Amino acid sequence: MSATAPRRRLPVSGTTLLTIGTLALATLVALPILAVALNLFADSGGLWGELAATVLPTYLINTVALLIGVGLLAGAMGTGAAWLVSMCEFPGRRVFEWALLLPFAAPAYVLAYVYTDLLEFAGPIQTFLRDLFGWTRHDYWFPAIRSTPGAIVMLSLVVYPYVYLLGRAAFVSQSVAALEVSRTLGHGPWSSFFRVALPLARPGVAAGLALALMETLADFGTVEFFGVRTFTTGIYRTWFLRGSSEVAAQLASILMIFVVAVMVLEHSSRGKARFASNTGRFLPLPRHQLKGLKATIAITACALPVFFGFALPGAILLDLTLTKGDPLLGGAFLGFVGNSVMAAGLAAMLAVAAAMILGYGARMVTSPTPRIAARMASMGYAIPGSVIAVGVLIPLAWFDNSLDRFMRDTFDVSTGLLLTGSIAALLFAYVVRFLAVAYNAVDAGLTKVTPSMDGVARTLGHGLGSTLARIHVPLLRGSLLSGALLVFVDVMKELPATLIIRPFNFETLATRVYRLAADERLAEASTAALAIVVVGVVPVLVLSRAIARSRPGDDQAP
Repeated sequence: MSATAPRRRLPVSGTTLLTIGTLALATLVALPILAVALNLFADSGGLWGELAATVLPTYLINTVALLIGVGLLAGAMGTGAAWLVSMCEFPGRRVFEWALLLPFAAPAYVLAYVYTDLLEFAGPIQTFLRDLFGWTRHDYWFPAIRSTPGAIVMLSLVVYPYVYLLGRAAFVSQSVAALEVSRTLGHGPWSSFFRVALPLARPGVAAGLALALMETLADFGTVEFFGVRTFTTGIYRTWFLRGSSEVAAQLASILMIFVVAVMVLEHSSRGKARFASNTGRFLPLPRHQLKGLKATIAITACALPVFFGFALPGAILLDLTLTKGDPLLGGAFLGFVGNSVMAAGLAAMLAVAAAMILGYGARMVTSPTPRIAARMASMGYAIPGSVIAVGVLIPLAWFDNSLDRFMRDTFDVSTGLLLTGSIAALLFAYVVRFLAVAYNAVDAGLTKVTPSMDGVARTLGHGLGSTLARIHVPLLRGSLLSGALLVFVDVMKELPATLIIRPFNFETLATRVYRLAADERLAEASTAALAIVVVGVVPVLVLSRAIARSRPGDDQAP
């Protein structure tokens, strides 16, 4: 008889119920994506051919141009900043460690509105130049902010932190032995960076770049305001101006192909290479001391993204809010704030609850089904909000129309639209879009709970529900709060899904900014935009604290 006691299995009924629940939840969350994909070959009544012959090539060219431009600019800013704060020592490095994350707080469309007001012909900079030199409109050239290059700059300023965050994590986790070997072979700082540090950090940089590119594909407010026609603007215009859900879904399907291509490219970039170190010497990294001109260059390289991505836009928004601001500041504006907080709060709670079910199922059930279901449910974060919105409206509209037809034929009563254009539909879209954010936080927390606690709970007679309530939830309070906070802020900034699905006359801070900016009332839009940025600072502080706690050695952030 073996001295090791056999592992007690959970009751069949409990595991079966949990498996069915996780699978049903994942199917529900994946339904909008499936609805979009199934409409790829639907009959469009000739409208698809018209779009293919006119605007589709423009959508394709502009989308590819944005991907290439943002990939190069955000990749260079994020990787360079990550290497400088991780591998070099210069004045202000500790401040830049967390300050470089601040542009996370500002949505790209807010930066687009701010810099348009600053750089347009009637803006303060061009007005100052004309007054100073006596120029007229035709006497000088000034770069057009409302252009594809302008959109590339705006998007790069807010998405480079993805590359910085994951790239820096990859740099600080590298073994000191590998860098010591490169130095003994005669390689200086730059040579070690390109030959050793960067190749070892490639998976993290590639993952951050993939996230940045997916956010670029998902953007609507920036490209719409700048007049850059992409697939996201095409989806919105096709749905609302042409009234064709089929063609909107087909455009969304093509956009999904871009998303899949980015994910495949990120995965294939790793190839068959292995990046794990075979040494246990993970000591604090010896930083290169930068002085004089080199230190000045490093400070400038780190300060420019923070200044143009957060400090300058924030200062302009604050000044506009104090001098002009929203004319509805008061009861009406508080209504916009209340709608945003209500929608974001409910979505955060639903997303965390769904993530807890998926994470708990993947942990407690030995079958691979819950883990596969969790991956299915996490696909939404890689899909743009406009695609999610179209995918949500297609099945809901079918359900509403079918129910209304049945009630009219059977009882001569019209039910109208029960779900389409409702708060419930909007919350569903938010959960589909941001469930992965909550799930990652929950999953990371669950990995820190030792499995022996589950066994002790079972030996004391606790079932699945009791174990969850008494063991896991108390231990996961920090992770649940972090996940809810991140989802809350993402929902506050989400624009395309809100515009497409929101109920009639339901305005949030994001839609308020969009409406005012679309009417060229940028000063009035500053109040709502500043509110979004202020709320967005919260997850930045959470991320910076998480980085500080995870760093080895005594190098703690302030």
